[in-house]
Amino acid sequence: MRLIRHLADVPPEGRGAVLALGNFDGVHLGHQAVIRQAAEIAAAHAVPHSKTPLGVLTFEPHPRSFFRPQDPAFRLTPFRIKTRHLQALGVDYLFELVFDAEMAARSAENFVEEILVAGLGVAHVVVGYDFCFGKGRAGNASLLTQFGGRLGFGVTSVAAAKAGDGPAYSSTLVREQLKDGNPAAAAATLGRPWEIEGRVEHGDARGRQLGFPTANVALGEFMEPKLGVYAVMAADDSRDSPEWIHGVANLGRRPTVGGTRVQLEVHLFDFAGDLYGKHLRVALIDFIRPEKKFDGLEALKAQIASDSAEARQRLKTYRGPPPGQQARHQQTHSG
Repeated sequence: MRLIRHLADVPPEGRGAVLALGNFDGVHLGHQAVIRQAAEIAAAHAVPHSKTPLGVLTFEPHPRSFFRPQDPAFRLTPFRIKTRHLQALGVDYLFELVFDAEMAARSAENFVEEILVAGLGVAHVVVGYDFCFGKGRAGNASLLTQFGGRLGFGVTSVAAAKAGDGPAYSSTLVREQLKDGNPAAAAATLGRPWEIEGRVEHGDARGRQLGFPTANVALGEFMEPKLGVYAVMAADDSRDSPEWIHGVANLGRRPTVGGTRVQLEVHLFDFAGDLYGKHLRVALIDFIRPEKKFDGLEALKAQIASDSAEARQRLKTYRGPPPGQQARHQQTHSG
């Protein structure tokens, strides 16, 4: 997959793409339905000895960050992680445009004419049923179809995707499921367990003193799910083929030792390697208990031992989608 950050850098072979358009935070099963629809259209457009490229157009920072910079962190997949998931879906070109005051001020018509047509020369655009664009979110799938008819590109609006009678897959739904301490439900919406990842930082080594050494990762741009103890799987992202190791993690402020900043502390079972400075991926598999304050380090040590045993058991019986992979769930569409 080739990343293009400026319209001036679009190569001739990148023009004429079938383009999936959206923010795609989370790259959940609804997003995947949009991108797979675009892939099918691109394949149908192909002619002998000439491939129609599959493209995705998205924005950084997320428009919500631009319009509401005071909001707490909310991202499910910061750009680096989103890129990985899009690449796994077979995207040929990722067009990542800056969302700034100039972009926010573009009318829907200007966006279509200057970016989609003049900048990218799109052959076909695929959007979700609820996608809006342009200044004041004035553009929608219906208006985009009108523009396409006038300017010579096709438009497909993909209906809401969901499982059975459940709610439509959405980034908002995933955030609610994680806030509720239900990572299994979030995994069912995403098609894979949700991950937090980041550089392993040096801590105060208190976990090692208690007999449970931890790898410490800051949340950064990631949203804050329910605080507490989780059964997790973790992998060193520097490896070509990540090896997922079972573990237990505390996500919280560490009230027993007077902590204040929310961070993820991961204890990996039967692991003796050095992770300091490495990029660690941590998949939340199951919620064990809320964070609480204990009466001293001995009580905390006993609870960590209990949590570890519980995490081992839950991970042993886990039958959900594996971390780092996209599961194709049966979907129905509404709308």
